[in-house]
Amino acid sequence: MYQTDPPLPPKDILPTMYDLKSEDPEEPGLPDQFHLLQPRLLDETFRSPNYPSDQVFTASDLILYYDLRHPLWYKRPDWFAVVGGSRLYEQRDLRLSYVVWQEGVNPFIVIELLSPGTEKEDLGQTLRDIEQPPTKWEVYERVLRIPYYAIFDRYKYELKIFKLNGGRYTEVALTEPRFWITELELGLGVWQGRYQDAEQPWLRWYDGTGNWVLTPSEQEKQRAEQEKQRTERLIAQLRSLGVEPNLD
Repeated sequence: MYQTDPPLPPKDILPTMYDLKSEDPEEPGLPDQFHLLQPRLLDETFRSPNYPSDQVFTASDLILYYDLRHPLWYKRPDWFAVVGGSRLYEQRDLRLSYVVWQEGVNPFIVIELLSPGTEKEDLGQTLRDIEQPPTKWEVYERVLRIPYYAIFDRYKYELKIFKLNGGRYTEVALTEPRFWITELELGLGVWQGRYQDAEQPWLRWYDGTGNWVLTPSEQEKQRAEQEKQRTERLIAQLRSLGVEPNLD
């Protein structure tokens, strides 16, 4: 590579995970940290009041087998959720994959996180040979008929929602980066905040009051703060009665 004067910063010239292939020649590259953390936040905040926790299964980058006639064909969604089925395989085991013809329940929503290597396929803009497996878009729309398909662009922080309508996906016109899903009584939106010490826009779920669903860590902090406030109110009440509380 031609050396500039002054030299370019390393981050501008060194290869990224999108340039370096994995051991599998068909893979465009390895997941980056965002593709690891963002699905975790979706998992932690996906709590639908319409379904008990044992009837909700979520997964990220898990192999999804979708066609019994072609049992070796699969997709690996960045994140998907199944509701109304079992959280565990045969009620007891963690899954190694998700095989729709064995499970009997298709995903209800799938989310793809745009990256340079997969953007065209995620948006349904790729063409395929008739003998090749269908694209992600075709599988989600025509094979599995997944009711909702969401795409999040982490570089533009843009959310797109597609809803199955008459057998085809129709993009939902969003007036704000939020979308309410009545069947789940949950909404999906773009949240500006700090997660895992990283401050940036994130995709997460919100409830019927419009508030973001808390992660377990946030719930613990909230409980600690509420307990602190109760203690402070009690101390103030005792002192107003002339009683000095023992704080040891």
